Amino acid sequence: MSSTSRARSSSSALAPSSSSDARPEAPKKNPFAPEDPALNRRRAIKDKISTVVVSICFVLAMIPLISLLWITISRGGARLLKDFPYFIAVSMKGVSGGMDAGGIYHAIIGTLIITVLATLISAPIGLLTAVYLTEYGAGKKLSSAIMFFVDVMTGVPSIVAGLFALSAFALLVKPGYQAGIVGAVALSVLMIPTVVRGCQEMLLLVPHELREAALALGVPKWKVIVKVVLRTAAGGITTSIMLAIARIIGETAPLLFTAGLVNWINFDPFKGQMTTLPVYAYRQYSQGLVPCKGTGVCVADINYQRAWAAALALIILVMAMNIIARVIATAVAPKGRN
Repeated sequence: MSSTSRARSSSSALAPSSSSDARPEAPKKNPFAPEDPALNRRRAIKDKISTVVVSICFVLAMIPLISLLWITISRGGARLLKDFPYFIAVSMKGVSGGMDAGGIYHAIIGTLIITVLATLISAPIGLLTAVYLTEYGAGKKLSSAIMFFVDVMTGVPSIVAGLFALSAFALLVKPGYQAGIVGAVALSVLMIPTVVRGCQEMLLLVPHELREAALALGVPKWKVIVKVVLRTAAGGITTSIMLAIARIIGETAPLLFTAGLVNWINFDPFKGQMTTLPVYAYRQYSQGLVPCKGTGVCVADINYQRAWAAALALIILVMAMNIIARVIATAVAPKGRN
């Protein structure tokens, strides 16, 4: 035997056997094999527990809302429906004591005028601020400062906003000036932060691909914002503005000393005091029971009835405004192609 063959035989003898030392491979799991029944039971139990917990939380969250609606309808519906449409078509002019008369027409007019004015002031400012923060001010110090002040304004008490508006018009017009426009400015101070935050979130949800595609076609940036970004986020922007309106339409404190309180109708927001539904409800409820004497018609709890009816009318008004806003948002939103 040659030395080469002897070396091969010795090396083959010293080499470990791969078949004997190799670890056995783990059997591959069949993806179509049935799962462990115990695992399925645990998953089902966890799923049922989660469903029960979420359902309980939902019920707990709905209880205050349902109870509020029920109390308002049960206490205010009688007066509102009994004298409908008289109750919403007359004011409190000439009404006193426990007279079974008077209505909320002047308060409805005041609420609509002041709310519309506050929206006309707040919506453009808030929307343009959100556009700047989203489209132009990314990473700039000015944007950080604006966001800081927006966050601060979000927590400003409503009475402070009323004092600000009253002081501003005392300097610009005259001390003690009370009118619907003063109340609208006070409410706009409360409304602007909500509009800015809501519109900013809606603009951030617009995909960047839409902006890039429009810019790649040579469209100016301002036109991209107007035609693409704002139209795409129109529904969310409308919802944000409606949330801001719902935030301020029930305010009472800033309007007590800015818009005032009257018993007659006033259509001019720049001259004379105006009454809103929240202020009307507060005024009626604070007057309490009426001492009835004599033989004339007198309803002892007429003030409470008017207050609850005004609260119910305010809820209905907010619902109607939300429905109108939804219809408008659907009309202006971009339509998808089939």
